[in-house]
Amino acid sequence: MRPPVIVIHGLDHARAALSTAAERGIRVVLRSAPGAAAYLGAAVFREIVDQAVADHPNALQAAVLDCGDSPGHALAAFRHGIREVRLEAPPAVRARVADIAQKAGCALDENDGPVLNLGEVADPKAECERWLDELIRG
Repeated sequence: MRPPVIVIHGLDHARAALSTAAERGIRVVLRSAPGAAAYLGAAVFREIVDQAVADHPNALQAAVLDCGDSPGHALAAFRHGIREVRLEAPPAVRARVADIAQKAGCALDENDGPVLNLGEVADPKAECERWLDELIRG
């Protein structure tokens, strides 16, 4: 099974996700909100992840910046040390970016599930606990 993906919308979400994963002894993927590269940027996303990981380094499987349909944002993310991005682009563009990513030791995200989006959640910690417990129980 692929590691669970938790879509975060800020530092509080990242901290909730990683603390819950650490408590359960599992690793998760933190993915930015859809298209976040355009309005948040790679440097800010990386800082959010770095701050959250400082407290729970063994809980992080990967951090994925969603670059929407912009290959330019994906390439910029690689330059800012983001190792994995999500990109919705035509096959020829994806193939070219995937080639560049591979040469740089990076990758395109292909993980399509399971996913928890914390965007509309009132209590991110409680929702992470509920969702991860449900996944663990199977």
